[in-house]
Amino acid sequence: MRYCRAAIEGEEFYGVLENSKVRRLSGEPFSGCVFDGREYDMSQVKLLAPAVPTKVVAVGLNYRGHATELEFELPEEPKIFLKPATAVIGPEEFIIMPMRSRRVDYEAELAVVISKKCSHVSERDALAYVLGFTCLNDVTARDLQKFDGQWTRSKSFDTFCPIGPWIETDMKYDNAEITARLNGRVCQSARTSDMIFNAARLVSFISGVMTLLPGDVIATGTPEGIGPMKPGDTIEIEIEGIGVLRNRTRA
Repeated sequence: MRYCRAAIEGEEFYGVLENSKVRRLSGEPFSGCVFDGREYDMSQVKLLAPAVPTKVVAVGLNYRGHATELEFELPEEPKIFLKPATAVIGPEEFIIMPMRSRRVDYEAELAVVISKKCSHVSERDALAYVLGFTCLNDVTARDLQKFDGQWTRSKSFDTFCPIGPWIETDMKYDNAEITARLNGRVCQSARTSDMIFNAARLVSFISGVMTLLPGDVIATGTPEGIGPMKPGDTIEIEIEGIGVLRNRTRA
């Protein structure tokens, strides 16, 4: 099943995508919802970020190829950091390039969307707390990351967390192809099987640190091939079994 958030004539709602139609739901998929009888063509609605998280928990250096690319040793435990909810945008929205940064990078990532309150869950039970998966772009001001020596400022600008286009509840997440294309050129290409810590391990580990709430998002790390964007670029994140998240950049 594919859950989306959409807007029509200023009204926002959750829906289910079926055969290029958006079936409108009453309520949210996290707390129970039913089809309310209204249905729209995709062309009639604007897709929004498919979740409204209280926080985005991101994971650094979670692909073997990316760790090698940066000449880092493989981590023994997940390296986590936070992106604020105010950074979240949806498909086709603009990534705004901050004036204080001279290099802003794309990072293609598989994202996990939490379905219910989650604290200290075992790895065995972790996926029972997952609604589904979506695409995420962990946009990063690379020069500020290096200057600061930590990641908060470089990852937290408004618009620095595109998510979408929808939440896929039924996919084989552990060996999916993940691709980034900048202006149509493939710049990242890997499989999620190259992850050091898989989704179940991450949900378990993070829930042992902080309580995860319905709609919260875990960004599972990026493969090798990160690089800069400039104003006017189009960046696409595609994950096998989900779809394509597309955004443009502007100054």
